[in-house]
Amino acid sequence: MSMPAFRLERPRSVAGAVSILAAHGPDAMILAGGTDVVPNLQMKLFSPRVLVDIKSLAKVCRLSAIEWSPGNGLRIGALSTLTAVCESLLIQEKFPVLARAVATIAGPLQRNMGTLGGNLCLETRCHWYNQSEFWRKSLGGCLKLQVSDALAGKEGPVCHVAPGGRRCWAAWSGDAAPALLTLDAEIEIAGPAGLRRVALAQFYRNDGMDRIALGRDELLTAVRVPPRMAGRRGNYRKLRVRNSIDYPLAGVAVSMDVDPRGVCRDARLALTAVNPAPLLVKEVGEWLIGQTASPELIERVAQQAIRTAKPLTTSGSTPVYRRDMVRVFTRRALEEAWRETAGAPV
Repeated sequence: MSMPAFRLERPRSVAGAVSILAAHGPDAMILAGGTDVVPNLQMKLFSPRVLVDIKSLAKVCRLSAIEWSPGNGLRIGALSTLTAVCESLLIQEKFPVLARAVATIAGPLQRNMGTLGGNLCLETRCHWYNQSEFWRKSLGGCLKLQVSDALAGKEGPVCHVAPGGRRCWAAWSGDAAPALLTLDAEIEIAGPAGLRRVALAQFYRNDGMDRIALGRDELLTAVRVPPRMAGRRGNYRKLRVRNSIDYPLAGVAVSMDVDPRGVCRDARLALTAVNPAPLLVKEVGEWLIGQTASPELIERVAQQAIRTAKPLTTSGSTPVYRRDMVRVFTRRALEEAWRETAGAPV
């Protein structure tokens, strides 16, 4: 499939990239690893007039650096490849939930090209939206494309996932975000006014169309994890049709701080691919802090995860199955994290 015509810009600095984005607004699109953007361009999901290639900024602007200090915590440049993240011994040792989640993304070739920043800014996905232009037209288009800047007026006003509503339910399908949510991560964003930092939990809007709080003239530059999160045990469980390439149909990330007696000092759990945004499961920390593992407690948390998950129609599985797998994965991830930290079977 061919891509739409565009002009390629290669800025030499973050400020230069921001300037180009500000000048062209909705007509510009960022290209980093290209593993998500290029297929979307081929399917005519977008028709930008300007493509801003930022790969050359990886080294000159520290956008591919992975740095750690006891005072400032972990900083990962947004252009760090997914391979660099999951193979980093520092991240494997201090933030295993992130290393394990990123290691499940696509296959080795995609992880070699794809970037952490790109994975945090993925397009939401659904069975109707992520198809060729010819395929979409056969169904009359979709709500998400009907209101998009690039294809305004060319698509239909119906959400094929939830036809009765006016809201887009395209699902968030990234794997890095839920792991970073359990680590209370923040992101750095560069814009015309300079750098700003935003909690990752506030970055996602739970809207299939308006998915992230990133302006047209802004660029994600780094991810930060506070030092207090270092050393927490964590796991990520993922449902997909094939064990490589495929996006998640459901994903569960867990990070825990457990003392030598097996008492939970802190815990966070997040979901992906079952809502229009990656979401923390509320009340998990409140329920687990001060507790030791028990089947009843773990099942209570699993039921809360089910209530948070809102999977709808997609290819590869039914909503009922995906919801049930959220329960299974939550239970398994908690059991594994507790065993790993406490050193005793559940």
